[in-house]
Amino acid sequence: MTIRVIIVDDQAMVRAGFAALLSAQADIDVVGEAPDGRRGVEVARSTHPDVVLMDVRMPEMDGLAAAREILDPPVGVVHRPKVLMLTTFDVDDYVYEALRAGASGFLLKDAPPADLIGAVRVVAAGEALLAPSVTRRLIAEFAAQRAAPRVGVAAALRLNGLTPREGEVLELIARGLSNQEIAGRLVLAEQTVKTHVGRVLAKLGLRDRAQLVVFAYEAGVVRPGTPG
Repeated sequence: MTIRVIIVDDQAMVRAGFAALLSAQADIDVVGEAPDGRRGVEVARSTHPDVVLMDVRMPEMDGLAAAREILDPPVGVVHRPKVLMLTTFDVDDYVYEALRAGASGFLLKDAPPADLIGAVRVVAAGEALLAPSVTRRLIAEFAAQRAAPRVGVAAALRLNGLTPREGEVLELIARGLSNQEIAGRLVLAEQTVKTHVGRVLAKLGLRDRAQLVVFAYEAGVVRPGTPG
């Protein structure tokens, strides 16, 4: 099935370059583009993409605000694509907040072309782009800058609803391990790990792996800098 993509970036050259690269892939179709966040929301609503490539810093409406509108649409809007944030900075508070809002991950604008193509496919498949070590570092650094984790009553109840095995899976996800790596660590089949991940998402009321990582840090399930 073809992956429908829109590109939201205030630099025309960036949009053109990304569009040319992605359109050359047999399984990716660039269905729209926009020069700012406000227009990006409008294009997303009209074209119904699978993935939105969203720049962080733009005029009119920045990428964070646009991602929030796309991922938490008003009543009556049922389509909610995946959002992949684009940034020129490897550590950016906007990106952390975007992950909290439900973005599926982030990618540096100067990443190799193959990484961009792979990122679109990963996010379209429902996975979060959290494997690169820079992502683990970003989340750890910003979690460390915040106050000590305080688990609210609702969050504590959701955590208590996890089985011991699900708790282990949550912790390993938060440390940046892939399903394959978790399977090896816990001596489980990879499909079994996928099942556990799905149950953890459902019990915690979270959208995807990216939000699992943020939740785990903020709830104190893992602490930045602790060994994996």
